[in-house]
Amino acid sequence: MITTQPKKGNLLIAEPAIIGDMSFNRSIILLADHNSEGSIGFILNKPLEYTISDLIPEIDANFKVYNGGPVEQDNLYFIHKVPDLIPNSIEISFGIYWGGDFNKVAELIANNQLNEKHIRFFLGYSGWDAQQLQEELKAHSWVVTENIYKKEIIEKDYQSFWKEKMLEFGGEYTIWSNAPEDPSFN
Repeated sequence: MITTQPKKGNLLIAEPAIIGDMSFNRSIILLADHNSEGSIGFILNKPLEYTISDLIPEIDANFKVYNGGPVEQDNLYFIHKVPDLIPNSIEISFGIYWGGDFNKVAELIANNQLNEKHIRFFLGYSGWDAQQLQEELKAHSWVVTENIYKKEIIEKDYQSFWKEKMLEFGGEYTIWSNAPEDPSFN
């Protein structure tokens, strides 16, 4: 369901008009926090060429790492759906949690108690100052939707996610679902 006002736990779907922005072109962002001071989110559908073991060699796992956004790209963040296993997690909504005890995460991965269905890693995050997101919404850069996938969004296939949303919106969005990512290929 499309909404007009963002809130923590919503999804921001990049409008097709965001073509020149390499960070946000065809992005789907989970809003991890939204309040009067600003907003923070993670891009769900932009995998990087790294795995968690490429970044932290002590962790022997091939979990994909995603581009969370253009802010603080030298920091690792994670969302998950196992707060009972990861202490100090912050609930976003619908059983999705942000952060927690990273040493415990490493231990759980080493003991095969955590897999990619439970957790998603990001380099960086997407951030907006107090009114910046509202201005971008007024400029029709984003469509705000409820997270209908709830905690299962962590398992969502990133490759077809944006296209699925365009088809779901219907109307003028349908034509964009098959457009090439780079319009010069048209």
